[in-house]
Amino acid sequence: MKTALILTLGRIVICPLFLVIYLFYTNMGISVTLMPYLLLLLLLICELSDAFDGFFARRQKQVTELGKILDPMADSIVRVSVFLTFTQGIIKLPLLLVLVFVVRDSVISTLRTLCALRGVALAARMSGKLKAVLQAIAIFAILFLMIPYTLDYISLDCIRLVSFWIVFVTAVYTVLSGVEYLWFHRDAIKQSWKRIG
Repeated sequence: MKTALILTLGRIVICPLFLVIYLFYTNMGISVTLMPYLLLLLLLICELSDAFDGFFARRQKQVTELGKILDPMADSIVRVSVFLTFTQGIIKLPLLLVLVFVVRDSVISTLRTLCALRGVALAARMSGKLKAVLQAIAIFAILFLMIPYTLDYISLDCIRLVSFWIVFVTAVYTVLSGVEYLWFHRDAIKQSWKRIG
């Protein structure tokens, strides 16, 4: 199996481990003060693998159609899974807020796939790349906030309130990036749907 593809699939495999450590750290004998550091390590591995899979794909000429599909899919799975995980446990994000990320990624991914099947490629936009960066920053910020919380420097209400606003701002931009993507590609989308008949 190609190196780039292994790294991409590795990110997807890490998702359940993140969830298990976050929700069941006490059952696993992990202290609450150690837990955020382990989660940060897992997230850092995911982000580094995201950077390196593209590097290896280009350097070793391993760019494949499967890789082009799996790479953004893996990114979406990792970040959406983490946000969904944060609807439980310490952070307790509102589920409706997190569903914004699920719906946006589902709509764009489905549309890109359908257009591709009709021979129309919808290129990624800079707004989408910035969206991914903001989501990663939001997740890292929440995990860093968990460190002073586990040391009793900030209250549960405080970490939940700050986390909510961090994710709220990120969700707003996520929606705007989706609207910008649809607007920019509106002609290509219309063209692809004309090919149905």
